[in-house]
Amino acid sequence: MTSSDSPSGKSAESVKAAPRTGGKTAATRAGGKTAATRGAKTAGAETAPRTASGTAAAAGAAAVRKAGGKTGGKTGTGTGKDTGAGTGSGAGTRPESRTALVRRARRINRELAEVYPYAHPELDFENSFELLVATVLSAQTTDLRVNQTTPALFAAYPTPEDMAAADPEALEQLIRPTGFFRAKAKSLIGLSTALRDRFDGEVPGRLEDLVSLPGVGRKTANVVLGNAFGVPGITVDTHFGRLVRRWKWTDETDPEKVEAVVCDLFPKSEWTMLSHRVVFHGRRICHSRRPACGACPIAPLCPSYGEGETDPDKARKLLKYEKGGLPGQRLKPPPDYPGLPAAPLGAA
Repeated sequence: MTSSDSPSGKSAESVKAAPRTGGKTAATRAGGKTAATRGAKTAGAETAPRTASGTAAAAGAAAVRKAGGKTGGKTGTGTGKDTGAGTGSGAGTRPESRTALVRRARRINRELAEVYPYAHPELDFENSFELLVATVLSAQTTDLRVNQTTPALFAAYPTPEDMAAADPEALEQLIRPTGFFRAKAKSLIGLSTALRDRFDGEVPGRLEDLVSLPGVGRKTANVVLGNAFGVPGITVDTHFGRLVRRWKWTDETDPEKVEAVVCDLFPKSEWTMLSHRVVFHGRRICHSRRPACGACPIAPLCPSYGEGETDPDKARKLLKYEKGGLPGQRLKPPPDYPGLPAAPLGAA
């Protein structure tokens, strides 16, 4: 990624969000209760969104496609209003207007907020330095593997000064489970040295300073800013990029361009939590290879419905983490997380 400043495209805050349908979300309209309304059931409990008669989400998405992409078509939400779920990709259809796109994108964000009220960064950390290091380590591996690795790492090197003075080979062995350990060790020693020498051992709270550190790009910088300093930012990882393209928010593939487009669709106050919700949905339901379309609470708003499994029963079997009754990625999740903590490295 490049190290240019965060994009600041024209705000779409003046566009009114689509009206809600009697206060019900897509998840509850489909007959499924979210983790919040179910009292946050833990492992072993089925937390997957259900569909009424097993077909409500499918019927809604089919209605969207049948409407030919017109922004006034009646969708499975039952509103009959302009949800803008069409994309105009077929013959004789009209492209989605800018207003319809903003409304649909914000509607998806509101629905995801109801499905994942507990969305959070899935890296264990106690301070900004730990979050910075964990985010660098998360490249090309899972947050779970990072979380299983960092306890021993931070016990050995709790501060930038300690890590800057680390023996490279010893550091490499500690972070080996995360992959690409030689390159990552070099980055960690480099960024720790920069923090010690240039920032008095403190993680800076400005994007331009963060991206000047070795191994730190815009994605890592936005993760740290949003979750350690409360500075809004869009985090474009592989899950985020995949989903916003499926939802036809943008066709861009360059992370910085994706960031600019999505920033322009939402008020700044939503950027950080939007990032968490989209990533949560990508990891739990809208998977890369087999998205669980038949168990998706936002199926009526998705122009890519049908790319994955549409049968509700089969789709529910594809759900991951707490949605499938399984542990999450954090060893120390937040108190409101409805799933189980992950197991330490090497646990049976």
